[in-house]
Amino acid sequence: MSSRERKAKVGLKLPIPVREDAFSKPMPLPLPLPKPPNMNGACKLPCVPLEEVTLEDLQKISTLGCGSSGKVYKVKHVKTGKIYALKIIQEKHELAVRKQIMREMEILRRANSPHIVQCYGIFDRGGEISFVLEYMDGGTLAQVLQAHKKIPEHYLAEVARQVLKGLLYLHQNKIVHRDIKPSNLLINKRREVKIADFGVSTVLAHTLAQCNSFVGTCAYMSPERFDPDGYGGKYDGCSADIWSLGLSLLECALGRFPCLSPGQRPDWPTLMVAICLGDPPSPPPDASPEFQSFIRCCLQKDALLRHTAHGLLLHPFLKKYEQRSCDLSPLLQSLHL
Repeated sequence: MSSRERKAKVGLKLPIPVREDAFSKPMPLPLPLPKPPNMNGACKLPCVPLEEVTLEDLQKISTLGCGSSGKVYKVKHVKTGKIYALKIIQEKHELAVRKQIMREMEILRRANSPHIVQCYGIFDRGGEISFVLEYMDGGTLAQVLQAHKKIPEHYLAEVARQVLKGLLYLHQNKIVHRDIKPSNLLINKRREVKIADFGVSTVLAHTLAQCNSFVGTCAYMSPERFDPDGYGGKYDGCSADIWSLGLSLLECALGRFPCLSPGQRPDWPTLMVAICLGDPPSPPPDASPEFQSFIRCCLQKDALLRHTAHGLLLHPFLKKYEQRSCDLSPLLQSLHL
């Protein structure tokens, strides 16, 4: 179906997100998570034992963030002085939320990549679930964008390279994130960018039907997630992650959310119309040809035309800056964390 035909379509379904009691059946999760082959651009995965951490050894320092499911604290190990992030899922939750938490636990426990936030321990104390996580002392890409308004291309190339290596690891292991956005991309002062928050990630089993529930942050959702019927009922979670990354990087380049006009309210119907019926957002006209091409490779409305994580790691935009040592620390200097 062409873009013009889709615009003329009458009676477009408007799927409003609802919480289903059954949510989805639990899927078999292979143990241990296999290592991906060493492809060009793929990261080599470290095989190191995790240090032992117990909740009793942690002392709260400050609150890093709050969400609908709990809080994240900056904590210190009283014996070693090492700093961690402690995510606490509070209160009792309905079945759908409990299954979401279990998915996050399983993925975090198995993930072993330098481009994914490390989990050092998972605890269930009287219904309160806690994750001891790697502390990223540079904050999130969203905080960096808020402080700088726009982020230059050479920084975005480094962010893209590291995030794509994390996505390559996930996708090769049949894992989709489904919530890639600036606030879930964390930075530390060692120039590392890592993917965080697997609260809505799903391990792909033998079918992709499990991926069709509407969860995640709808602003960064791909067109086929908003309107599966309008796009042939086909959904590729890996390709949807690429759309979300492209949209996040374009937001950093523009200094605003790309799919809406400044001041436009980002509610569900408005976003769906803009993303499904509008043209893909365009890079700024003064952007380099390489960056414009990279964004177009990510923001193809036809999921089959989007490049993969592996393909994007070979893109000229990343090749252009790979010989330069990119120090991300200047982006962090104005942040008060």
